[in-house]
Amino acid sequence: MTDITIKITDRNGVLHEVQAPTDMNMNVMELIRSYELAEEGTIGICGGMAMCASCQCYVLNDVLKSERNDDEEAMLSEAYHVKENSRLGCQIHLTEDLDGLELEIAPEQ
Repeated sequence: MTDITIKITDRNGVLHEVQAPTDMNMNVMELIRSYELAEEGTIGICGGMAMCASCQCYVLNDVLKSERNDDEEAMLSEAYHVKENSRLGCQIHLTEDLDGLELEIAPEQ
């Protein structure tokens, strides 16, 4: 089992360095929920289907190589607080190559 380290800045500006398992098919939204880094009911509202933007994150470094998919692009086109580095946390799956990823949780929609 390989855990990776991800740095997540919450909506209050507090930096959390968390351990993320790569063998459970989890995504960033689920990781944020498991560590309770966002208020209950404010993240992952659609259950990870890319149907809401409650898990929007800003990617702060170059670790993540994947691009937004079509569902993500469509959802973010309607969301608030979107930046060039915005991604939906539910669409970022935790894999070993994401070790050292740095994210900031976007403000509530």
